[in-house]
Amino acid sequence: MFSYRHAFHAGNHADVLKHFIAIQLLKYMGQKEAPFMYIDTHAGAGLYALDTGYAAKNAEFEDGIAKLWDKKDLPLALGEYVNVVKSLNPSGKLRYYPGSPYCAEYMMRLEDRLRLFEMHPSDVKILSGNMHKRELHQAEQGRKARGKRVMVMASDGFDGLKALLPPQQRRALVLMDPSYEDKRDYKRVKESLADTLQRFPGGTYAVWYPILQRQESRELGRKLSQLPAESWLNVTLSVSQPMPDGFGLYSSGMFIINPPWVMEAMLNEVMPYLVKVLGNDTEAKFTLESGQGAVPTGRNNETIFGYPNA
Repeated sequence: MFSYRHAFHAGNHADVLKHFIAIQLLKYMGQKEAPFMYIDTHAGAGLYALDTGYAAKNAEFEDGIAKLWDKKDLPLALGEYVNVVKSLNPSGKLRYYPGSPYCAEYMMRLEDRLRLFEMHPSDVKILSGNMHKRELHQAEQGRKARGKRVMVMASDGFDGLKALLPPQQRRALVLMDPSYEDKRDYKRVKESLADTLQRFPGGTYAVWYPILQRQESRELGRKLSQLPAESWLNVTLSVSQPMPDGFGLYSSGMFIINPPWVMEAMLNEVMPYLVKVLGNDTEAKFTLESGQGAVPTGRNNETIFGYPNA
């Protein structure tokens, strides 16, 4: 499991989907006065250089964030995401990309709390250093938080959730995005969500997952829709047809439990734009489903290059 390094994929189309949605969830959570806790079960390094090292090897960001970088017609939600990335690149040149911990820290208030789990021995050290620098920057700006605002834990995030839920704040956003290199991750995601919904049914839970040829990947969304949640959304983005050899990430999804009521309308606005800009062939499309409880009752929408199917 320690062979996986997210830096190889930083800023690609899957990151665009994951992080623009995460930023919208964080924005919504911050609109209410009461503080909340953000929990990242697989936090990674938190910040990635795109012009050197792992990220530069395959340059996957060129088919992701780079395609949005200079756009002047971005939908509001995408513009807010791109602005977070641009905050890391004051020169105007795309050199650094924020992982989900940085996105969360950027969006959250001093009274909110971040709990970040990472097991990779190298990445957890980098993550700790990156978050410490952010805290020092906050203090230099006169914005020093009380107590442990950010905590980085070198442990399994699935297990760590059990000790944090329900949170003292009674409000929480949880992001799950394991590497899925170990196929047991698919089962652990479902089992962990089933447990957390018992511990804290009122939380908001966002799960990123790859859409691959393997059966576990294709069935995850359906299995998560059967959990006893009050409501859910499942959105997927495909940028091309599958490769003939079955390798390569061409599609991914975000499954959101207890989403904000405004989320579905926002996704219907943004996803056609992403298909148009990030799509690489005529198989580019998105799907959006919604439902309630353990029985899917919602709608499905699929678009190819921004035009609904007949």
